[in-house]
Amino acid sequence: MGSVRVEKIQELIKQEASEIIMRELKDPRIGFVTVTEVDVSSDLRNAKLYVSILGSDKQIEDTWKGLNSSLGFIRRELAHRIRLKFIPEIKFLMDTSLQYSAHIQELLIKVQKDEEDKK
Repeated sequence: MGSVRVEKIQELIKQEASEIIMRELKDPRIGFVTVTEVDVSSDLRNAKLYVSILGSDKQIEDTWKGLNSSLGFIRRELAHRIRLKFIPEIKFLMDTSLQYSAHIQELLIKVQKDEEDKK
């Protein structure tokens, strides 16, 4: 199976899953979620959806629980929207790259301020 096909399917799942989470999920626990990346196995049986969740620690925890409780619904909706022989099993993984980059930015600002204070 060509990697180009897998890449196209990954992008399609990313778009559709984002749309489902944003527009179809009615769970009040789910806050601001962004699907940042999708990694589908070469046999198209498994998909890892990397999500970034914004909010307080409590909001992140509630959103995480809400997302995981809606896995079946999201997979079923994907089956209606995407024509594949098998819809992959979905697993959510937390993408903390945005939080990490914000932390690095804070550190850089602190270092810059310390350097200016030394002058």
